[in-house]
This record gives sequence, structure tokens and C-alpha cells, in this order.
Amino acid sequence: MPPNEAAAARDVEARAFSYDAGVVGPAFARMIAVEDPVQFVVGGSPFAVMMATPGDLVDFAYGFLFTEGVVDRPEDIRGVGIEEICEGWRVDVAVAGERLKAHLARRRAISGRTGCGLCGVEDLAQLQRLPRKPVAARPVEPAAIGAALSALEARQPLNALTHAVHAAAWCGLDGRIALAREDVGRHNALDKAIGALWRAGVDARDGFFLITSRCSFEMVTKAAMFGATTLVALSAPTSLALAKAREFGISIVAVARADRALSFAGDRPATRGGLAA
Repeated sequence: MPPNEAAAARDVEARAFSYDAGVVGPAFARMIAVEDPVQFVVGGSPFAVMMATPGDLVDFAYGFLFTEGVVDRPEDIRGVGIEEICEGWRVDVAVAGERLKAHLARRRAISGRTGCGLCGVEDLAQLQRLPRKPVAARPVEPAAIGAALSALEARQPLNALTHAVHAAAWCGLDGRIALAREDVGRHNALDKAIGALWRAGVDARDGFFLITSRCSFEMVTKAAMFGATTLVALSAPTSLALAKAREFGISIVAVARADRALSFAGDRPATRGGLAA
């Protein structure tokens, strides 16, 4: 059985203290986020170990294998089996024959930190792998971004308990949040969201991503793989993220706050008519 959301957090004992007086008050229960090794096994062969929150692992499998280039279509995945093991979790993914042959022909080994996804690349040229052909962009009104930001906190129940996880939300063009996924790893949260959208057949032109982390180039690339054309981040972008966004035709809105944000949409800044890449 896939783990439920109760597996994503657990109680530990904590005590408050002050810098002046030391420990103050009795012990109390404090919820913390679970971080477990999640091993992906593709076609019976170990593929990657990611440090992740053990929730929405089926979505994680679909999104991670897609953004890693193992599969091209949801139909390429024939089944996902999840098993709790003594060290963490094992996710067995059955992949269609041709895709499995292509995967086995490509040497890839990732020893994951908290959702890196790039630790095992062997050549810098691998970082230049282009995502799928960009889709035609639809403008995102600034008001829609504000609406999504206002609703985001309510869609982060695990973070409300633990204050230790990231979220990736898919928002409609009207700013309504259609779904959100949480994880200790920012890359994992986005992969889980992509997996859920991909499985459901959601059109990438119908919305935008909102992430609680910084906007790194891996997050831009994953969004571009799905076909998104706008990525909104609570923290700032990196230089490579902006370079990749220009290459992939993605509008970047970052340092997003309740009342304003910064547009990094190339040479054409955001206007009341929407954002353009």
C-alpha cells in the first residue's frame, strides 16, 4: 500500500529554551517532517536513491522518471509498486520494453541528497539536454499570481505541522490552485506535482507552477519538460536558471510576496496584460 500522509510527519520530544536562562518549561511533542531514502528500481535494476518525504510516491515515480528522461509518456510506465523496507522505501517501476532497453543502455547512477537529481551526471553536456518542444504560451495575469500566493499557505498542511518542507503548486490561469505537493526536497515536490499532472493528462498551457523554493536551473528545466511557460518562485532565481528560462521560453516571476514580485521575463517586463517570455 502506498504510504499515506500520516507517514510524512511524526512526533518527537522537544523543550523550549532561552538564550539567557537555558531550558525553560516541560517537554512537549513537536511534529517534524519525515526524510527517508527512497530507492527507485526500474525494470528490476536500481536506478536512484533520493532523500524524500514518503508521500505521493506514485506521483513521484511518474514525475521523476519523466524529468530524468527514462520515459516519454505516462503509458511507458506499466506499473508502480511501493514497499516499505527497513532502510526506507523501495519503488519498483515496470517500464515498457523499448523504453527499458533505452534506459539500460544509458549509464546513470544517482546517490541522492535531498532531491538533487543531478549528482550522477557524467558529462557537463548532459546538463544541456533540451526538454520537449515548448508549447504556445498563454499570458498569466499578475492578479492570478497574487491569488495563487494568497491561497498557497492553506495548501501546505505538512509544512503547517513541521515548518520544514517545500511545496510545488499547479495553478490555473485564474490563479486557483488545482493541486499541490510537498516534500523535504524542492526538486521532489516539483516532480510529484508534475507526476500527478502528467498522469491526469493536464494541458501545460492551462496554468503555471508556483514553488516555495529558490528558482534554480533544475526547477526551470523540470517545468520546461512538462511544458509550463511560467514559473513563480518565492525566492530569487540563479543566473543559470534565467539563462535556461530564456532558452526554453519560460517567464520567471520570483521573490514573490503577497503584494508584489519581480519579473525576470527577458527583455519584456510584466504588464497588466500579463507576462510574456
